[in-house]
Amino acid sequence: MANIKQQIKRVKTNEKAKLANASFKSGMKSAIKAVLTAENKETATAALALAYKKLDKAQAKGIVHKNFVARHKAQLAAHVNSL
Repeated sequence: MANIKQQIKRVKTNEKAKLANASFKSGMKSAIKAVLTAENKETATAALALAYKKLDKAQAKGIVHKNFVARHKAQLAAHVNSL
C-alpha cells in the first residue's frame, strides 16, 4: 500500500479513471456490436455513424490506440458495404 500522500491520491484517481474508461469501452463495444448485428444496410449505416463517433472519442481520450480505431473503422465499413 502507498505510504506517501500523493501516491494515495494517485491510487484513488487511477481507480476512478479505470472505472470511467471501462464504462466508455463498454459503450464503444456495444456500438460496434450494433453495426455487426444490424439486419439491413439502413440500420447498419446509422449504427456505423455512432460507432465511428465512439471510436474517435475513445482515441481522443487516449483510451484506445489510433491503430485500433483505424482497424475497426475499416472492418466496420467493409461489413456495411457487404450488406
